[in-house]
Amino acid sequence: MDLEKQPQQPAAPVEPAGIRASDADRDRIADILREAMAEGRLTADEHAERVDAVYRAKTVGELEPLVRDLPAPAGAARPATPGAHGQEGPVGPADNLVAIFSSSTRKGRWRVGSRTNAFALFGSVEVDLTEALFGQRLTVINATSVFGSVDVRVPENISLRGSGTGIFGNFEVATLESADPEAPVVVVNGYSVFGSVEAKPKRGKFITDLQERLRKRLG
Repeated sequence: MDLEKQPQQPAAPVEPAGIRASDADRDRIADILREAMAEGRLTADEHAERVDAVYRAKTVGELEPLVRDLPAPAGAARPATPGAHGQEGPVGPADNLVAIFSSSTRKGRWRVGSRTNAFALFGSVEVDLTEALFGQRLTVINATSVFGSVDVRVPENISLRGSGTGIFGNFEVATLESADPEAPVVVVNGYSVFGSVEAKPKRGKFITDLQERLRKRLG
């Protein structure tokens, strides 16, 4: 008995809501939540709960409900809209350091990525870059502290910049400009609510190869 061969059906396309979320998608959702809290649309507890869900989300469909009841910032497209991902941020996956009623530390000899998300809720996060290996010139750290603390320490011979807000809390970045134009640049952005975000150089800590290059240039 001959059986007719059925034509192979093409694979069904993935539904937009099932597309894997990128780091840029998560960051833009976090920006919407930050604006909403600053405007009084979310309480600190509601904001902390949603931000935690943002960085745990795996798909675009998981992100959209977190801002469905909030307006998008003026001039910004809603990042969770299917297919509208916008421009990607720095290349490579982000490192996520999360401390909820706990502590999280990254220090020692480690290779720092182009972007790190640090989130502290009734906890503390420490990001120590004094012995880190920089694989790129620009490193961005997105720091959020709610009733907690995020501390960033950098070598004295790199450039350090930042921008953020403290809401009943402290956001402080000790700006540095390296004498070497090729030195790594660390940018710390974010905000704190009843907490603190602090970024500053660690005295006596330097990136050795930068010291040697600068000494040759001046010598």
